[in-house]
Amino acid sequence: MSTKSTGTGSASTGSASTGPTSTEVLVIGGGPIGLAAAIESRRAGREVVVVEPRPAPIDKACGEGLMPGALRGLHELGIDPVGHPLVGISYRDGRRQVDHRFRSGPGRGVRRTTLQQAMADRAEQLGVRMVRAKAESIEYRPGGVAAAGITARWLLACDGLHSPTRRALGLEGAPSTSRPERRFGLRQHFRVPAWTDFVEVHWGSGVEAYVTPVGTDEVGVALLGPPGLDYRAELAGFAELSERLRGAEPLGPVRGAGPLRQRSRRRTAGPVRLVGDASGYVDALTGEGIRVGLAQARAAVATLEQDPADYEREWSRATRSYRVLTSGLVQWASSPVRGAIVPVATTFPRLYGAIVDRLAQ
Repeated sequence: MSTKSTGTGSASTGSASTGPTSTEVLVIGGGPIGLAAAIESRRAGREVVVVEPRPAPIDKACGEGLMPGALRGLHELGIDPVGHPLVGISYRDGRRQVDHRFRSGPGRGVRRTTLQQAMADRAEQLGVRMVRAKAESIEYRPGGVAAAGITARWLLACDGLHSPTRRALGLEGAPSTSRPERRFGLRQHFRVPAWTDFVEVHWGSGVEAYVTPVGTDEVGVALLGPPGLDYRAELAGFAELSERLRGAEPLGPVRGAGPLRQRSRRRTAGPVRLVGDASGYVDALTGEGIRVGLAQARAAVATLEQDPADYEREWSRATRSYRVLTSGLVQWASSPVRGAIVPVATTFPRLYGAIVDRLAQ
C-alpha cells in the first residue's frame, strides 16, 4: 500500500469500479472490528462502505473465547452469535489448577467464521455497503480521503495485526529492543465432545495452550509461543490435553498468526483512524481483543466530528487495562519465573479472580 497527499487517480481496482464511488465513512477491513465500526457508523446515521478483498466468512487464528464484556458489546449491536457458554477461566500446569467463574455473567465460545458471518449479516441488515476490493493506496483529498476508488470524509482502518494502512501512513511504532521476544499463535479445531465450560489455559515451559469449546462437539485449541512452533509436537507436550484429544478428528488446517506484538506511534492521521488490532496489539494472552476492539470502534465513530486528540484519549482509556495487565503478564510469561504463574494464581485465588474479572468486563 502507498500513500499520496493529492491526486485524482483510482486507488484500487476490483469490484469498487462498479460499486459506490463516495461515502461518509470508509472502513478498510471486513473482520469483526471493521464490521463493528461499520455498524456503529450506521447506528449513528452515517453512510458507510466496507472494503474487504476476502469473501465472508473470514477465518483467523485466534482463541475464539468471547469474554462477558465482548458478548454484551455484541448484543448492544444486535448480534447474538451461536456458540458454547463460557463460565470462566481455568489456569493449569499439569500439577495444579485454579478456576475462576466470571462474576459479570457468561461469555461464549464462538467460531471465528460464525462470529464474522453474524456480524456481516447484521451490517447488511443495517444497509452497510460491502465492496470486494483491496485498498492499494490512500490519498488525502480536500475534505477527506480516498481508497479503493472510493472517496470518503473519514477512513477507519480496521485491517488487522499487520495493517497495511498503519504502515503506509507512517504510524508504525518503533519495535521493542527488549524482551518479551516475538510470539506467534497457531489454532486448530477438533471434533470432540466439549468437556469444559471454561476457557482452559494450559501453561507449558514456553508455550500456552488455550482450549475453547465452540460447540457441544467442537473444541478449538490455540497455542501461543515463540517463532517456529510445531503444533503437533507442542500439543503432545500437554499430557492432560493430549489425552482429551486422543482420537479426535481435526477440523480444518492449522492456522497461524503473528508476530503478535504490534505498535503504533499514534492512532490518527488527518481523517484516518486506526481501530482494533491495526491500532496496536500487545498479545492474545488475556483473550480480550474483541472486547477492546468493540470499544475502540465505538469511540472512533463517536469522535469523528471532534479533534483527533479526542479519539487518542478515548483509545487510551478503552485499552488501558488490557495494555497494562497483558503487558505485565507477557513480561512474566517471558521471564525465568514463568513457572510460578499457576502456583501464584493457586496461592492467591482472590487476586487471580480479580484480574480475570477486570479483563472480562
